[in-house]
Amino acid sequence: MRYIPEHEVRAVLRWEELIRAMEDALAAYSAGRVLQPVRSVLTIEEHKRFLGVMPAVAHDAMGLKLVSFYPVNEGSKLPTHMAVVLLFRPDTGEPLAAIDGRLITEMRTAAVSAAVTARLALPESRVLALLGSGVQAKAHLEALSHVRRFDEVRVWSRNPEHAKRFAHEHGAVATDAERAVRGADVIVTATNAREPVLRGSWLKPGAHVNAVGACRANWRELDDDALRDALVVDCREAARSESGDVILSGASIEAEAGELFAGAKSIAPTRTTVFKSLGLAIEDIAAAKLVYDSALQPGA
Repeated sequence: MRYIPEHEVRAVLRWEELIRAMEDALAAYSAGRVLQPVRSVLTIEEHKRFLGVMPAVAHDAMGLKLVSFYPVNEGSKLPTHMAVVLLFRPDTGEPLAAIDGRLITEMRTAAVSAAVTARLALPESRVLALLGSGVQAKAHLEALSHVRRFDEVRVWSRNPEHAKRFAHEHGAVATDAERAVRGADVIVTATNAREPVLRGSWLKPGAHVNAVGACRANWRELDDDALRDALVVDCREAARSESGDVILSGASIEAEAGELFAGAKSIAPTRTTVFKSLGLAIEDIAAAKLVYDSALQPGA
């Protein structure tokens, strides 16, 4: 059984391959070809420390992610998300590898958003707004650049110094949340907010939002108005039990991302769309399988 540390994950995981793998994994999930329960989350300390258990089985991969979600680490040298993915052979049950899951979690989240954005954002989208300036903001900037060509990137953070630093490092413009969002074509909310930081009244018609924060049933990043048109989720069952944005707004779910990827459903890109991402175990297992297969190649 092999252990694959983060630096080896970084050496082999590529955005183009990962985005395609996420499309395939979510299409299989929505078609019923994946065994996966809603994640089990142990609350160690409310609002501060959580432990998640995420198993999944597909035809070519089987595994489990153990992930610690520690908002209490924000502002320290430690990440808020750390994880290990255990990968098994689905046909024999043999353990194959233990893989550091921090970077996998970071990249697969942004890769799924990129895949959805490719389906729902207008082809001529040129302005990107990032609400949040941390790990996921950076990952989304990288991943989304593979599906749309942005001429302008705006960033907001609850800590203005963080936004300024991000803007300096990535050629973005630091501004307030409303100015970042108004007129933007694609918006990412990647915060640990408990209350809405994005208001629907700021969104222009046809804008697309990737909402990747607020992963608890009583946390929100979006107000009710932001969810007024077309809502897409990675998993209906998870969204209705884990997402405060969905639960507290009472918004109806139009499609799962996997249904879009499989062609089972379509949404006109002229509509204002929100993708509420919670993250699924099958995304982690598919990404881990990609890492494992790449690591076995000669010279890897």
